[in-house]
Amino acid sequence: MYIEVYNEREQTTTKVEFIGTKVKDLLRYLRLNPEAFLVVRNHEVITEEEVLQDQDKIELLSVISGG
Repeated sequence: MYIEVYNEREQTTTKVEFIGTKVKDLLRYLRLNPEAFLVVRNHEVITEEEVLQDQDKIELLSVISGG
């Protein structure tokens, strides 16, 4: 499966090939902490349990916390 991933933090877009079906599989493949990113598809935030489709375009937005 090929997924296009835009990483806001790094300002990069990458087409990745991975074997998996869910957002959590993709984050694990990219070695990213799921708590550090919001995952967006078609302008909607999706959960780690969402099933990805071939050719999906995903945005990884940094979660910023502070006080």
